[in-house]
Amino acid sequence: MNTPKLRAAIVGSTGYGGVELIRLLASHPYVDVTSVISSSSAGSPIAEGFPHLTEIRADKLDDVDPALVSEKADVVFLATPHGVSMKLAPQYLEAGLKVIDLSGDFRLKNIEEYRQWYKHEPASQADVDRAVYGMCEIFGDEVEGQSFISNPGCFVTSAVLALYPAVKAGWIDPDSIIIDAKTGVSGAGRGLNLSSHFSEINENFKAYKINKHQHTPEIEQSLARAAGRPVAVTFTTHLVPMTRGIMSTIYASQQERRSAADFVELYRQFYEGRKFVRIRPNGQWPATKEVWGSNYCDIGFNVDERTGRVTVISVIDNLVKGAAGQAIQNLNLVMGWDETLGLQFTPVYP
Repeated sequence: MNTPKLRAAIVGSTGYGGVELIRLLASHPYVDVTSVISSSSAGSPIAEGFPHLTEIRADKLDDVDPALVSEKADVVFLATPHGVSMKLAPQYLEAGLKVIDLSGDFRLKNIEEYRQWYKHEPASQADVDRAVYGMCEIFGDEVEGQSFISNPGCFVTSAVLALYPAVKAGWIDPDSIIIDAKTGVSGAGRGLNLSSHFSEINENFKAYKINKHQHTPEIEQSLARAAGRPVAVTFTTHLVPMTRGIMSTIYASQQERRSAADFVELYRQFYEGRKFVRIRPNGQWPATKEVWGSNYCDIGFNVDERTGRVTVISVIDNLVKGAAGQAIQNLNLVMGWDETLGLQFTPVYP
């Protein structure tokens, strides 16, 4: 006898994150996408805007009405802009749905930090406290059986997976961390703006939000859990002329001199059994193309014998491991399933 599939709704299904959720969930053995939701395009076929999505079961875009969605779905993914999820998530939870939020509205446990960094009024402290932060490879045990998950940010996923084991082990000085991160243009979303205009980004490479990026306190929040004390990092983001991918090049001072091979072994032990973090052999470093279209985070190391600093290279696909893929991984953990279900894609290369 076949077990009924979990019914999934996607709010914000006309953005890049929402469309990626539709693509990935089409291969999930236990999930059906039964509602795709857009407040701006309700009633229209989703294939009008995305002709590649012609065979999904939920072909017409629904409205955001929680009562309607609760009739069609068991879990709802919120792939919405910041400031929107905080209004919708409590309504969907009240309607009996599980909620996985891909926005930043519930990630920061200190709501004053949200006000400062996101330039929005925060969600209520009670709602923020209710959300479980879903960094799967590190805090996955806290996700199991929960009904409200806050999905980590894309830059945060790349940086924290690259740093957490070394900070936890006391191998690096948390106050010395410098994160130099680059992202593809899809991270800016599908909306039109000057920064992602072809003429502005093509053959160009630029830094943005220097010392002001909203993912900074989220990185520090996770690393503080590893260090057992507050942590402050230097975090600079750059926009590069490619569609997908994040590379974080991270520098930190060691507490005691160790080799790159030592870091490889530490990280392999820490992430043992976690399929989606791949540690490169000593002397090899990853590139964004090597995780393109997949849920992998690849990490490599180099130790500068002259300065004693360690360099950590971390790459992810910002739309998969940095967003939709990790959200599905969180759903798998919530449901007690194998966390790899629906996500076992080999990266697209070249």
